[in-house]
Amino acid sequence: MTQTTGAGDPARSMALLWRTPGDAVRPGPKPGLDVDRIVRAAVGLADDEGVAGLSMRRVADRLGVAPMSLYTHVPGKGELVDLMVDAVLGESYGPGGPASGPWPEGMGWRDRLERVARDAWEVHVRHPWLLRVSTARPPLGPAIMAKYERELSAVDGLGLDELEMDSVVTLVNGFVSGTVVGLVEKAEVERLTGVTELQWWEATAPYVDRVFDPERFPTVARVGPVAGEALQAAVDPHHAFSFGLERLLDGVAALVARRA
Repeated sequence: MTQTTGAGDPARSMALLWRTPGDAVRPGPKPGLDVDRIVRAAVGLADDEGVAGLSMRRVADRLGVAPMSLYTHVPGKGELVDLMVDAVLGESYGPGGPASGPWPEGMGWRDRLERVARDAWEVHVRHPWLLRVSTARPPLGPAIMAKYERELSAVDGLGLDELEMDSVVTLVNGFVSGTVVGLVEKAEVERLTGVTELQWWEATAPYVDRVFDPERFPTVARVGPVAGEALQAAVDPHHAFSFGLERLLDGVAALVARRA
């Protein structure tokens, strides 16, 4: 991880996340500069370049203002990262977002939980830098609360106890993070090398043919070509996500059945 939430002052971070009155939110001397504009600039910077080099100075440069003018609105990078995470979650889970509001009437728990997973996947695809931000101390803003509420409501009323409900949500989110990282890394490798995965395999295959011994690796010799032909890659993150999600939901179904 290159950044972490919860690294700033908790009181000031919460005041900013919820826009409550206090020292963390003050009018500044720069016309048009406010918390929302600073956060949008920081998110844009992270979308373009990742979060490894995120700093208040670089955000100020993007806005064309002096770095000190940012501190009038946001105390520091710790609070800024909290705001960035809640802001991008707000795109989906905030009022009017595609993942906001009640579930459609009659929608079963399995379809709801699948939607939970796909909504989380889509957020990470739009903002891959989220994978480089540790949320072990989550920013408890309105968007992350709305996300958690929606996720819990997907499994409410199934006979699970409160800890089991939370654990299922944690399981789904962990699965999404683990699979979407493959998609992000695949795109990053192609961007850095300028070589597509197919081009890399075509260049590598002749050398593999020279050294590969099917008698030493008989299972690889049987399974590898079939999977490679089907996926057209060593690993297809989209297939891994769909296949894994079905198996995960099967496991939740077994838990629900036991509780029933």
